[in-house]
Amino acid sequence: MSAPASALAAPGSARPDGFALGLALAALAALSLVVARDVGTRQLLLLWIGFGLGASLFHASFGFTGGWRTLLARGSSRGVRAQILLLALSSVLFFPVVAGALPGVRAAAALAPAGLSVLVGAFLFGTGMQLGGGCGSGTLFTAGSGHVRMLVTLAFFVAGSLIGTAHLHWWAELPSVGRVSLLAPGWAPALVAQLAVLGALYLAATRWERRRHGRVRPLLERDGRPFLTRLVRGPWPLWWGAVALALLGLATLVVAGFPWSITFAFALWGAKLAQAAGVDVTQWPYWNGAYQQLALSRSVLYETTSVMDFGLLLGAMAAAGAAGRFAPAEPLPARSLLAAVLGGLLMGYGARLAYGCNIGGMLAGIVTGSLHGWLWLAAGFAGSALGVRLRPWFGLDGGGRR
Repeated sequence: MSAPASALAAPGSARPDGFALGLALAALAALSLVVARDVGTRQLLLLWIGFGLGASLFHASFGFTGGWRTLLARGSSRGVRAQILLLALSSVLFFPVVAGALPGVRAAAALAPAGLSVLVGAFLFGTGMQLGGGCGSGTLFTAGSGHVRMLVTLAFFVAGSLIGTAHLHWWAELPSVGRVSLLAPGWAPALVAQLAVLGALYLAATRWERRRHGRVRPLLERDGRPFLTRLVRGPWPLWWGAVALALLGLATLVVAGFPWSITFAFALWGAKLAQAAGVDVTQWPYWNGAYQQLALSRSVLYETTSVMDFGLLLGAMAAAGAAGRFAPAEPLPARSLLAAVLGGLLMGYGARLAYGCNIGGMLAGIVTGSLHGWLWLAAGFAGSALGVRLRPWFGLDGGGRR
């Protein structure tokens, strides 16, 4: 997403927004009490982890959309290199866990069929995130920080997710090689191979930027402000974001028993709204699955991705308040809103076809050794290339890191 004007102010120059910060913390406290009383400690921990993810994403302005766009449009690789760092750190942390190499720790890999459904869905998602202005996590943390346009994207993201559940059974029947785990030869050799591939991608991105600009902007940058001031008020260097997301992702894996994901919650919210409007989604094959039926039958606070998404929204709101960057004034021309609508629909629909967004499909897949995660990366990047070319038609610029 393009960086808002308020995000371009000198670090620490804006006064904290006490109302936004206080409201976010009060909402977190109230929601924590409800979750602890009605659901349990596990969901409470996941709510807080989501809060940490939201704060980290906002302070580091960490997202895949802008990183891919700046590489494609301007040859700047800094955002992409930070993403590769996140993938490498997470792979090191996740591989032994999902392989069962740690005594007493058990967690499932994000294995999904690698086939045409993933390729089509990820391509649609990649195009949509460039039009909508944020990926799965980027949409949430930007909406949480008060950007009205991203609330539009989020609303249609939910709508697109619901529509995708109506059609997924057809897409799932298309050719596929099935669920393929790259950890089959052993997690240690698989990790070495994955780190070698990621290292090659890092070098390629670095060389691309050097050819375009004659120099490479480093990930490690000095700021001069006290550590605690920068930690609480931001902005963070991108590598801080990569480290924080890797560690919080590991916490999610251990507590939840599966990797961090985003978009099942959107489909669930859409289904519950549809039911409230009189639409019987239980007639759709997708909602006949055991987990889906259970999720539909009870409060969204029992559903992990929903609780974490709520925490992420509140974490971003709190971070934006601490930084004095909540709800910045922003123009909302008609063409930009149209792009938000189309982008949200494409992302929602694409995420269902691809078994998750850039977080639950790509990131979670790659760092737990699923082949479909790499297919997602290739198709999503190709879709982003199309989305970048479409952005000028909607009067959208090419800046920002999200």
